[in-house]
Amino acid sequence: QVQLAESGGGSAQTGGSLKLSCAVSRDPSFTCDLAWYRQAPGKARELVSEINRNGVTSYGETVKGRFTIFRDGDKVYLQMNSLRTDDTAVYYCQAGGLGCGPWSWVKYDYWGQGTQVTVSS
Repeated sequence: QVQLAESGGGSAQTGGSLKLSCAVSRDPSFTCDLAWYRQAPGKARELVSEINRNGVTSYGETVKGRFTIFRDGDKVYLQMNSLRTDDTAVYYCQAGGLGCGPWSWVKYDYWGQGTQVTVSS
């Protein structure tokens, strides 16, 4: 119903930048909120940033002022600047919410496979 494909992960040094992309394949009638999550080894998955269907954005406290989420058509991006070693994690693209599927009353939840980001000093 909705398929997500992340790209752009890789390695960077502290203070550097990376840009993640997520291609969203969906029926045009579906309306979805989009988000980036991450999971570091031994830690719970955490919300990094989200952009809802109206374009309203929000950020986790640890990435505010450093990361920017934006969407362009059926792609959502995460521009990551001033990277730190604690940004190292697998980053996941997520799509969901009411109407992000065939039935408007159902709250959907879709995930990509994840892309590794490694930041070293």
